[in-house]
Amino acid sequence: MNVILVDKNDVQIGVMEKMEAHQKALLHRAFSIFIFNDKEEMLLHKRSDKKYHSPGLWTNACCSHPQPNEETLESALNRLQMEMGFVTGLTEIFSFTYKADFDNGLTEHEFDHVFVGHYNGDILPNTDEVSDYCFMSMEKISASIQSHPHKYTEWFKIAFPKVEDYLALNSVGS
Repeated sequence: MNVILVDKNDVQIGVMEKMEAHQKALLHRAFSIFIFNDKEEMLLHKRSDKKYHSPGLWTNACCSHPQPNEETLESALNRLQMEMGFVTGLTEIFSFTYKADFDNGLTEHEFDHVFVGHYNGDILPNTDEVSDYCFMSMEKISASIQSHPHKYTEWFKIAFPKVEDYLALNSVGS
């Protein structure tokens, strides 16, 4: 699998194999999806223990990397269906850049496009990607991140307060 290398403005500057980009800590395009239900609860999933980094940690509904020659929204929709077993409309609300080093020598250095969506139906997670899932209120998530930060992915701990701020200023329609 390849990733799209980008500059600080998200302009494509190349393509590289995903693991090599993570080994070299090169900035690449990514996306994160946050899903809410009618109760305004956020869908969280626990990463499979088979994942190459951050196994067994809780995070947002879905994250990945768009493929070369693939629009980020199209990739996000496809990946959501592949990981969580459903499709819903998504809206990009902001983007941010972060860098996080992992114990296995890899580094996530991503220009992350953040999407939100609304969903209440059945969830059929891909067990290669997801070991558990739940919907939780924003307040409970915030408290849990404060008391147990080691249970969450690094990007989620960065993105979550940004999503909170966005929601405080905007409504996420269905």
